[in-house]
Amino acid sequence: MKGLKKIALVTAIAAAPFAANADLKAMDDSMMGDITGQAGVTIELETQVSIGSFVYTDEGSFTVNGIEIGGSGLAGGAGTNLLDDLYIDIDVEADGDAFISVHSTSGAPIDWGMTANSMSLVAADGSQSTTLVSNLSGHGNLAQLDIRVDTATDQLQLDVAFNVVDMDFDVEFLGVGIRDMAIMGGTFFEQAGNPLTDNFAIADVDVYKGNGLGASTATDVLRIDINDITMDMNIGAIEIGGTSIGSVALDNLTISNSKLAVYGH
Repeated sequence: MKGLKKIALVTAIAAAPFAANADLKAMDDSMMGDITGQAGVTIELETQVSIGSFVYTDEGSFTVNGIEIGGSGLAGGAGTNLLDDLYIDIDVEADGDAFISVHSTSGAPIDWGMTANSMSLVAADGSQSTTLVSNLSGHGNLAQLDIRVDTATDQLQLDVAFNVVDMDFDVEFLGVGIRDMAIMGGTFFEQAGNPLTDNFAIADVDVYKGNGLGASTATDVLRIDINDITMDMNIGAIEIGGTSIGSVALDNLTISNSKLAVYGH
């Protein structure tokens, strides 16, 4: 009898969590906020990333060597080598949308920098290669990065405001050098007095699964819709054979109503 009582007691204890769970319901972001006074997750970040090589292989390969990503100091800017002074807010809204927003802790734009030693095309057996770009170095600032996964449309929606303060690189196989390239807002050359439109290029892009364009019969392709990209661009010097042939400026460059369909063949 004592043995039976012990078995009954153990069975009751084991069954208790299942009985309790019968009345439990999943808590969404807003319900959690009602209880804790908070909703969503915030992640503060400081980082510096080094990648020895990135290789995309089809038959031959496209290779990027010596990648460094961090603060503007990596590329000669005024900041440190760390990508820092930022935090990321992650929320799941009542309609199920996921919303990710990157902010500056200090309120100033987030400075970034990157360098890459070379970008090359390489034959499958490694016997031949062509260096497309070398000595890439650039830095700038990020003012806005909002990412939304929209459950109503199944789209990834990107809103970005950024600039490139200074970028240099060599197009080695053509003997061309790009010096002091800057990408700013659409009114940068006019200096209208609005810091956002003066100093930061903007991009509004949707990414989703869809069909090909026009008469294409392709389905389930990667669709990229560019709703708006607006910027001013300035290249301080274009060098050919090591000698500058002059500068180039693009004022009020706007790309809109542009659609891409990407798929394998």
